[in-house]
Amino acid sequence: MKMPPLSQEEERVIAHKGTEASFSGKFYDHHESGIYRCRRCGVELYRSSDKFDSGRGWPSFDDEISGAVTRVPDVDGSRTEITCSACGAHLGHIFLGEGMTTKDIRHCVNSLSLDFSKEYKKNER
Repeated sequence: MKMPPLSQEEERVIAHKGTEASFSGKFYDHHESGIYRCRRCGVELYRSSDKFDSGRGWPSFDDEISGAVTRVPDVDGSRTEITCSACGAHLGHIFLGEGMTTKDIRHCVNSLSLDFSKEYKKNER
């Protein structure tokens, strides 16, 4: 999937492992049904059915599309970074053991790292 060029702010977050301000991203309070994709390469990363409100200020998911996300321990060992498995784009961080969902995992993702596509049922157009 051909994606438009990254903005300067998207480049800062995606390529240089930045973080957008909490509660500022367009997908933080987003509730449409569909698929969240990597903003850099377009690969499908998350389903809207796995998104939940963590109250932390960034889009949160308790599951990813199989094989789409890679976990990389931060250099200091304090957190685990998540990246797009296809292109290496920085997505955010993953947190375990917070008890927010039954899966007990939170993918804390920058909105700037994501794009969104609505899911269409076969009979819709």
